Parts: sequence; structure tokens; C-alpha cells
Amino acid sequence: MESRTYYYARVSSKDQNLDRQISAFLAIGANEREIITDKESGKSLNRAGYLALKNTILRKGDTLVVKSLDRLSRNKADIKNELQFFKDNDIRVKVIDLPTTMMDLPQGQEWVFEMVNNILIEVLGTIAQQERETTHQRQAEGIQAAKDKGKKLGRPALSFPENWNEVYTSWKAGEITAKTAMEKTATKRTSFYKLVQMTENK
Repeated sequence: MESRTYYYARVSSKDQNLDRQISAFLAIGANEREIITDKESGKSLNRAGYLALKNTILRKGDTLVVKSLDRLSRNKADIKNELQFFKDNDIRVKVIDLPTTMMDLPQGQEWVFEMVNNILIEVLGTIAQQERETTHQRQAEGIQAAKDKGKKLGRPALSFPENWNEVYTSWKAGEITAKTAMEKTATKRTSFYKLVQMTENK
């Protein structure tokens, strides 16, 4: 059976762009219908396109091409496990950013490239994981710094308008509609009824 080549591109969110990865694939001869994409975080392997590749599309003897190793995953252990899965299933993985993986292996010298690639994969897998951990640490430090400065994160706490008691009493007495009460207190429907609940729970 003739071996086939497929290409996998991933970005972490819907508003990010796959063009750079796809251009790299097209430059080495990819056909667009051979390119599988995901717009999901690399934290999890549970991505529709990637799972389809692994479980349905790729067969023994095929080749999978990615732009960089962290497109498979941001987690070092996951990267190693996925590469082992492809190796066990006789699927070759080529990484454009790792030139040695792109070379056709001379007969009998495969072990040299495999040794070099394993070293590179170990190093880059570690870097990919460290980048993710650094990002999380920076986020946590940013949140703590904001808290230390007294900034309140998230939505501001709901407060009672100055005329609340007067308007609330008129509304409860049936003198005005809820819509009028919202206009008088400059509140939206959700906020209005939250304030009502807070008032009645006192």
C-alpha cells in the first residue's frame, strides 16, 4: 500500500492564525486537503482534528509533518508519548523546525538520525513545557500583583443606587412597573433583580 503524508497545524485559540504553518506546508509540497488543523490549546490531546489523524487517517508507513514539536502538545510527557505512539505504529514524524527529521535516511544509518532527533526532542520538549509553565507563573504573578495593589479582579461588586429604597418601595407597592424601576435606578434587568433579592434577603 502506498504511503501517504499528512500535515498537522494547530493554534491555541479561535482568533489566532494558521497561515504561517500552512504556508510552510505548502512550500514543501503539501496539498491543502492533506492538511488537518485545530484551533485548540496544546494543554490537552483531546482535539478533534488531531484525534481524527491518530485514530482514523494515519496508517502504517504514513508520514506526519508538523511545523514545530509544540504543535503536537505543550506538555513534555505528552510529546514523548505521542512520538512513541507514532514510532510503534510505524508512522514517521517530520518536524520542519528540526531539519534532521526532514531528511531521507540512508540505509543502515537510521540510528544516527534517531539518536540526534531523540536528543533534540528531549530538549525541545522540555522548552515547550517550560514556556507553558512560565506563562502560567506570569499570569499568577500578575493576578497577585493586582491584588497587592488593591485592584479588584473580575466584575465590580453590585451596589445599590442612591434612590433604590424609594424606587423599590414604589415597585413593590405596584405603583410603577419593573421596567420603570430599572430606568429610574439605571440598572439592567439582571442587576435589578439581584438587588431585589439582596434587599429581600436582608
